[in-house]
Amino acid sequence: MDWIGIKVNFNITPYERQFNACPENIVNVGFLESLLKYTFRDHSLLVEALTHGSYMLPEVPRCYQRLEYLGDSVLDYLITMHLYKEYPGMSPGQLTDMRSASVNNDCYAWCAIKVQLHKHVLHTSQELHKHIVATLDKYDELSSASTFGWESEASFPKVLGDVIESLAGAILVDSGYDKEVVWQSIRPLLEPLVTPDTLTIHPVRELSELCQKMKYTRKKLYQNDNGVTSCRVEVIADGIIHQYEHKGFTNRKTAKRLACKGVLNSLQLKETQDK
Repeated sequence: MDWIGIKVNFNITPYERQFNACPENIVNVGFLESLLKYTFRDHSLLVEALTHGSYMLPEVPRCYQRLEYLGDSVLDYLITMHLYKEYPGMSPGQLTDMRSASVNNDCYAWCAIKVQLHKHVLHTSQELHKHIVATLDKYDELSSASTFGWESEASFPKVLGDVIESLAGAILVDSGYDKEVVWQSIRPLLEPLVTPDTLTIHPVRELSELCQKMKYTRKKLYQNDNGVTSCRVEVIADGIIHQYEHKGFTNRKTAKRLACKGVLNSLQLKETQDK
């Protein structure tokens, strides 16, 4: 514009968050900062990071989705870099499997329950409340076995994994986009991180490779009825039908994973009985 003779002045105004309520009256700032080992300059970011879409009140103008979007990307990057540096001799395929086992919503949801974050999510959804309660009822049983996301045979509320990502996004914004600060705060929540010794193959991939190798016939069917997602997987192995159906308030990917896990258990049981 200047080159063609047009003078333009830009008035750059810093972005100001519109948040009129007192964050300390909405969330337990002290507990959350102690948990994250990070002191926020802007406490309203904590409120936004923990606000579910059902809790849209005038004093809380925005839910966690924008921060979740940011945190999802930064955690993907941070965990990728951690694995790359930690295992210099590992192949790209193995690194991809390790990252997939670490960067997924179920893994994050498990971590959120472990540190009691479910008690601090702001929501007004009865269905979400029921799902959280049902998950907590199974927590003792689930915690008896190590879980790295897809090892668990439970369906976790998606919001619990989302808040790990949104808190990472909140720290990133508040720290002036310092990724190392985010990693230092979030990594302890994710421990123990997956290692080559604890890594297992994703059930969907494991079943697919098994069917391909053994020439088994496989079918799957999805349905969604009033928010309840179901996935039925059927495998015909040596003339015997192995099928499993999962229903719950979850997404298709989780339903598929759990259905495949159920079929794998059935196939393994049959193999054990035949020995």
